[in-house]
Order: sequence, then C-alpha cells, then structure tokens
Amino acid sequence: PTPVKLTAYNDRTFSFETKSPPTTWFLKKCANVEKGSAKGGLEMVGKVTLKQIYEIAVIKQQDVNIRPGKQISLHGLCRSIVGTARTMGLEVIDGRDSTAAAAGTLKRKKAQSRA
Repeated sequence: PTPVKLTAYNDRTFSFETKSPPTTWFLKKCANVEKGSAKGGLEMVGKVTLKQIYEIAVIKQQDVNIRPGKQISLHGLCRSIVGTARTMGLEVIDGRDSTAAAAGTLKRKKAQSRA
C-alpha cells in the first residue's frame, strides 16, 4: 500500500506525491505476521530486529524530511518505530546470535575496565 497525496487545481491540472507505506505495514512484513496484537505490550505476536528497525527508519526518514522546516533525526525515528512495534505486540530483539552478543558484551566490559 502506497499512500498518495493528490492535489487538483482549478485549471484542471493536478499533482501527486507518493510516500512510503505506513510503518505498521513494514513492521508486519518484517515480523511475518498478518496483524498486530489486540493486547499490545502484553501479548507478543512476533519479533523484529534492531537492524530491521533501522532500515525502516532510513526509508521513513525520506518522507519525514520532505516537509519544510521539519527535520527528525534517525535516532528519534528509530525510537518512534520501536514504540510502534511494542504497541503492535512485536518484540524488538538485538538480532545478533548469542555468541556475537556475548563477544560484544565482553569487549565493552574490557573497554570500561581500561578506562
């Protein structure tokens, strides 16, 4: 589904602007679910990774930044998408396997102990 903004003018001309699909559509496709939870936040129906959240944010940032005078950071957009995912009943996971996540934690701990 692609939202379209159609403007008709008095001289019988028109213009249209296509936008990216809604955030919820992207999240449902990433989680491979047909619809979100009726009890969002309490009942989880699927999972999305942080990488998928980031990729959605990059796509949505193009729509948001078209508006004059309105600039939203990628970080803020990711946070908003994470909130939408949780409301839909989707669990947001790191996406790395457990060994990679453990290695990342060890690297952070070593760096903190050196400082």
